[in-house]
Amino acid sequence: MTVWTWVDVALCVGLLPVAGGCGYLLLLTLLSGRKAAPVPPSPAARKFDVVIPSHNEELGIARTVANLSAVDYPTDLRRIIVVADNCSDATAEKAREAGATVLERQDAEKRGKGYALAHAFERSQKDGFADAVVVVDADTVVTPNLLHAFSRRLEDGAHAAQAHYGVMNPTASWRTRLMTIALGMFHRVRSMGRERMGVSCGLRGNGMCFTHAVLKQVPHDAFSVVEDLEYGIRLARAGHRVHYAWEAEVLGEMVTAEKQSRSQRQRWEGGRAQMRKLHGWPLLSDALKQKSGLLFDLSMDVLVPPLSQLVLATVAGSVLAAGIVWLSGGTAVAASALSAFGLTSLALYVLRGWWVSGVGARGLLDLAWAPIYVVWKVWLMVRGPGAEKRGEWVRTTREAERR
Repeated sequence: MTVWTWVDVALCVGLLPVAGGCGYLLLLTLLSGRKAAPVPPSPAARKFDVVIPSHNEELGIARTVANLSAVDYPTDLRRIIVVADNCSDATAEKAREAGATVLERQDAEKRGKGYALAHAFERSQKDGFADAVVVVDADTVVTPNLLHAFSRRLEDGAHAAQAHYGVMNPTASWRTRLMTIALGMFHRVRSMGRERMGVSCGLRGNGMCFTHAVLKQVPHDAFSVVEDLEYGIRLARAGHRVHYAWEAEVLGEMVTAEKQSRSQRQRWEGGRAQMRKLHGWPLLSDALKQKSGLLFDLSMDVLVPPLSQLVLATVAGSVLAAGIVWLSGGTAVAASALSAFGLTSLALYVLRGWWVSGVGARGLLDLAWAPIYVVWKVWLMVRGPGAEKRGEWVRTTREAERR
């Protein structure tokens, strides 16, 4: 074997994990393309506590409470609970005026969404009003069928469910259109594909539902920046999958300014990287030992790097394969094939995300910004996360505050 043949082999070995990640996304893409079965209506028999964790949300909390008050579900079977966590503004007052039950919490050490949720879940279980809790963020509006969709899943035996988490302001800027496409990939394509495999669709932090029974079995002791991913791992290890309520939506407001978007992405990506380091390989090991498809899928979801990193690795593999051919005068069939498979898989994944996002031709044109967005994401990764504490509230400036 020549030196260049050995270089080709080494490149192939390096590309195998990348191709594996791309193959996983391709599988979910293909599965997500199947037509969704209609969801039969459910009897309105379950009682829900809808929890809104909030930190200094006086400007928008009334809108969110009003939106939740208008859902298509009997009023005597639901409560709206706002957790005013370490607030220094009028969040609690505005929430009460809007008709919500308010829990005020002040704790200088235990701060953040995870602690706010644990406090609300404990109160909900203690009160004994509800059968399940639903989590909706303070900058969110929901579709009227949200509680009916969750009730249907619970009637069918689910103990955890996730609605589709989308974007409220997709046309605000090219950045929000790209975010809409990104959430179309991550929240719609991946969730639907995983649902059709019969594994956990994953928790998204917003639009989640848990029964009191599962919270009693698996307490919500998740306090990291990505408390949703952390708790989803705990649920899976206890044998519970998260069901996807795709017909219901929670729509969050996405920021248009680079500074706020940068802070948000750093927290999310830094949190997922930490979960990858702590849980990725142990999950894979346990999945193989237990022959568990649920844990195997979750390990893939944790281990597969962000799309920007997969794109860069695949493009780099293609360039290196072409370099081998040019320098050696021969071929690099295996490396070229792996790179081509990766690029094709990622292209189909992105296009499927664009299609389900509903942003239309303008969004397709905005994909021209994608290379800049990828470079920006990689720069954030190299720069590293901020210095905030584990799970600390770092509130993103709302669009209404920037006007």
